[in-house]
Order: sequence, then C-alpha cells, then structure tokens
Amino acid sequence: MDYPDDLLYTKEHEWIKVEDNRAKIGITDYAQHELGDIVFVELPEVGSEVVAMEPFGVVESVKTVSDLYSPVSGEVVEINSELESMPETVNSNPYDKGWMITVEMSDKEELKELLSADAYAKYVEEESE
Repeated sequence: MDYPDDLLYTKEHEWIKVEDNRAKIGITDYAQHELGDIVFVELPEVGSEVVAMEPFGVVESVKTVSDLYSPVSGEVVEINSELESMPETVNSNPYDKGWMITVEMSDKEELKELLSADAYAKYVEEESE
C-alpha cells in the first residue's frame, strides 16, 4: 500500500493535501483496495459546506456502498467531475487523478486531529490484524 508522506490521513481512510487554505481530499490506497472496483462516486455541489468527520458523499463499489468523510470543515470550491464518467480512476490513481473535492478550510486547527503517513500506516496495520 502507498501512503505519500506529503498528505494527512483520517481513520475513516480519507487523505487530505493542504495548500495554503485549501484542502484536496480523496480516499486512500487502502480504502480503494478494500472497496474493490469502484463503479459510482457521488460528490457534493460546489458551494456546499462540509463539516469535519461528517459525510460529504458516497462511493459505490461492486462490493458495497460507503460514505465519504471530510477531514476538515469548509466550503467545497471544486469537485472532480471526471469521476462521474470514470469512477474507476479512484482505483487506479487514488492520490492524483482520483481526488474528489477541494475545500476552502474554515478552521485549520482541525488539521491537528489528522494522522501522518506513518501513523496512518500503523493504524491500518493494527486494523488489519
């Protein structure tokens, strides 16, 4: 499994890449692997508000349907509309082309609650035992 060091992670298996006051969000390599072949992604509309650790959308795979949780609170300023027609991108490229939303953060203090790559890898290892 791949967990880039320049990202932060949640125990719900989302990743976040922070650039200034914006946060790009997606699901981790572990999450896409566990879900299997992703067939549908439902994302919020641009301009909607998300709340830290609350669902913002849904990902559907051949195995199951799972909620997507926002690592931070703020306003959705961009969505990856390519996932509507190509949801499998999340499986093949979860950290680059498979990103889901970009949020203008309302409280950067929430970042302190997130996990580093090493802490997330340890969490996944413990969860898998």
